[in-house]
Amino acid sequence: MPKKIPMRQCKGCREMKPKMELVRVVRSPEGEVSVDLKGKKSGRGVYICRNPECLKKAQKSRALERELEVTLPPEIYERLAEEMNSENE
Repeated sequence: MPKKIPMRQCKGCREMKPKMELVRVVRSPEGEVSVDLKGKKSGRGVYICRNPECLKKAQKSRALERELEVTLPPEIYERLAEEMNSENE
C-alpha cells in the first residue's frame, strides 16, 4: 500500500500541494514569527509555495498575517523571498 502524502494549502495561490514542496511560516507560542524550512518547529503554521508570485499575492492580501493572527515584520517577507530565489537558481 503506497504511503500517504500530506497535503497543505498555499495561502498565495490557494492550491493544495504536497507539504514538502511548500515553505512554512510559524508563530511560536511566545509570539515570535520565523521561517521554518524543516517543518518541525512548534506553533501555528501557514504554508506558501516556493513561487515568488505566490509570495506577492499572499503579501498583498495579508493572508499570512490573518492566518497567524500577528503583524509580520518585513524581514520575514525578505527571508521568504531569499529562500525562493535560492531554490530557483
